[in-house]
Amino acid sequence: MLKRILPLVLFCVMTGCTKAPAPPPEPPQIKSTDVVKATPQPVTLAAGESGDAVIALQISNGYHVNANPPTFPYLKATELEITPADGVSVEFMTYPDALTKKFAFAEKPLAVYEGATAVKARLKADKSSKPGAHNLSAKLRVQACDEQVCYAPGTLDVNVPVNIK
Repeated sequence: MLKRILPLVLFCVMTGCTKAPAPPPEPPQIKSTDVVKATPQPVTLAAGESGDAVIALQISNGYHVNANPPTFPYLKATELEITPADGVSVEFMTYPDALTKKFAFAEKPLAVYEGATAVKARLKADKSSKPGAHNLSAKLRVQACDEQVCYAPGTLDVNVPVNIK
């Protein structure tokens, strides 16, 4: 019996018979929402009047998001959607001027946002709006990319603070 086991033990020792090596760790999956931060600025409106809500965007260094409108229809535009509530409605959105940059993965330059920028929403308070603090629910849709690839689009939940005076 020892004669049968000894060659097997020697073979394992010489060839390094051990457990199979663990596969290399997968690189972390980047999410579009991980590289974009949205910070709404409080807005004060008088009942019956309009004003701009500003949502400051900070896009991490080395990344960009598609502009609104995007260069190609298959790219997802940066888009803000605010749900009207408490007598406050949305009149229109204003998106920042885009940067035009060439990337290796695209056939022509793309319209993008990088670094610090802002989206504005023109809000209107009804004449019957109750004074006080209100929060409007909003969704910011973004598709982040780096120099080589675009990542899956994502949505950031944002609360826009509105004070009716």
